Amino acid sequence: MSIQSDRWIREQAQKHRMIEPFSEKQVASGVISYGLSSYGYDLRVSDEFKIFTNVNSAIIDPKAFDEQSFVDVKADSVIVPPNSFALASSVEYFRIPRDVLAICVGKSTYARCGIIVNVTPFEPEWEGFVTLEISNTTPLPAKIYANEGLCQILFFRSDEACQVSYADRKGKYQKQKGIVLPRV
Repeated sequence: MSIQSDRWIREQAQKHRMIEPFSEKQVASGVISYGLSSYGYDLRVSDEFKIFTNVNSAIIDPKAFDEQSFVDVKADSVIVPPNSFALASSVEYFRIPRDVLAICVGKSTYARCGIIVNVTPFEPEWEGFVTLEISNTTPLPAKIYANEGLCQILFFRSDEACQVSYADRKGKYQKQKGIVLPRV
């Protein structure tokens, strides 16, 4: 398994629609950078957020998720409360090839502000908009900018295709749109 270069990512995006919309170069002027980088792709966060709050004394339970635990916000930027988190969706839609596993890591600009982005791996043949968890680990409110870079995706290609892909298993988050809450 090896990490894939900008050339391979560009080829997959153009020929196989792996990333849509696709920015062929890194856009950095006046924004938190996004687009193609040397060995990855910096995705953008959309303008829809679910900000978690405890005003209703809700409990986070992945088997019985209570929608009273968050507030919906649609805006150019959002404030994540101290020691809290938000869910969001990527601007880009991904289609992962059968012989590829993609991993998401945070961008240094946000990491230096105490923001951690948590995303599970993009499994072979998974497709959809990415649901992103944005954690504010600081005792201060944190600002997140919509339609700008949030995290970087690294693509690892295997020497052979997997025997059973996410699509073969009919994964519960296949072809997700918007912010998708936990499913059991």
